[in-house]
Amino acid sequence: MPDSKILQKLVETIRAMLDDYETPITLETRAADVPQWDSINHINIVVAVESAFKIKFRTAEIERLRKVGDFVELIEQKLGQTGPA
Repeated sequence: MPDSKILQKLVETIRAMLDDYETPITLETRAADVPQWDSINHINIVVAVESAFKIKFRTAEIERLRKVGDFVELIEQKLGQTGPA
């Protein structure tokens, strides 16, 4: 089960980056589900998430980020290696 604090902080980060506080964002949300979440904003979200959680993603990891749940799982892995956010 994902850490609810991680999910909450991730959703807040995504919403702020996209300036969208209306679209529901769940673990199953994909970029295609959010009108403003295009390829450029995907990179912006990745950078914002790295900053918010004080972690770094490798290129191969970024390529696997297809839905919000993928972000949560990877963040959990990274924080397990580096400590809490």
